[in-house]
Amino acid sequence: MPRSTVARIDLDALRANYRKACELAGGAEVMAVVKADGYGHGIARIASALANIVPKYAVACIEEAWAIRAAGQAQPVVLLQGVHAAGDLADCVQNNFEPVLHGEHQLAWMEQGGAVPAFWLKVNTGMNRLGFRAEDLPAVMAKLEKMGATSRLLGFVSHFACADDAGSTMTLAQTANFEAATSPWPSMMKSVGNSAAHFIPGQPLFDWSRPGIMLYGGSPIVGKTGPELGLEPVMTLEAPLITTRVVKAGESVGYGAAWVAERDTRMGMVAVGYGDGYPRHAGTDTPAAIAGCRIRLIGRVSMDMLAVDLSNAPEAMVGDPVELWGRTVGIDEVASCAGTISYELLTGLTSRVPRISR
Repeated sequence: MPRSTVARIDLDALRANYRKACELAGGAEVMAVVKADGYGHGIARIASALANIVPKYAVACIEEAWAIRAAGQAQPVVLLQGVHAAGDLADCVQNNFEPVLHGEHQLAWMEQGGAVPAFWLKVNTGMNRLGFRAEDLPAVMAKLEKMGATSRLLGFVSHFACADDAGSTMTLAQTANFEAATSPWPSMMKSVGNSAAHFIPGQPLFDWSRPGIMLYGGSPIVGKTGPELGLEPVMTLEAPLITTRVVKAGESVGYGAAWVAERDTRMGMVAVGYGDGYPRHAGTDTPAAIAGCRIRLIGRVSMDMLAVDLSNAPEAMVGDPVELWGRTVGIDEVASCAGTISYELLTGLTSRVPRISR
């Protein structure tokens, strides 16, 4: 019989978070970002759960778009990294994939001839990862006009660097840059809104927003948790308590003897570790829960196990499920204790942990 370490996926919460994104998007339409295997939740499961309410999906690369098609979903799929080979353009045409073109090499592939898919252009407004600089956009558009491709251009996209930081002025500057750069083509659609942008008062989201982490209940805003933003946790990571013991005052637990009991302490071992994707750097005092009662980790996280202090859960028994993150313990709390973000925890959960939908 397999161990009962599982990730429970609440699809109703997913749909509620998508509806929240739609409310915050104002007049913009909302595509669902389901890259990185649906942020670790399973791309087929997530795409299918949203199929009746989502007009368009967004992924990083074409193999993720194929996974959506394999799940039976026919909506357009935006490829946020565009295509990685010239031959991918024909696949985009045949399968209603919408690549985001961000570099001269991709334009050169389009110039080679053949069918041109519906596509977007990426504008670099200051993040300096991908995209054409604003001053280069007229030349790019002229090249597209010459090859007869502007009729297939859907519009322009950009991406914010600091939208998660309420104290930063960079989002305002990037928005102004984007509006100025794209103003000569007012009929083209525009898309800039990542999850964080939905929570910036007065921030224009233009024609299409692109929520990602907020769909899964994680916070896109520094200093805020998902529940504080009105988001519902979609994943609950659970693992069984596999033993309990009393550690006497002065005794230590785990590798490096990193935690030493100040008094006799009932503790337990939980069947989850960094081999499952639980963060190794989550140390003593990282929260967990049993039966809705918050407890804490003690000592170092091992590959397959971690230790918890059961002082606040005296009735806990071997076999009881321990919530590592979910509704009682927010994933943003755990991420903060581990010095990371919820995105990394969700996408880092390994295949050893079954995902179970409800």
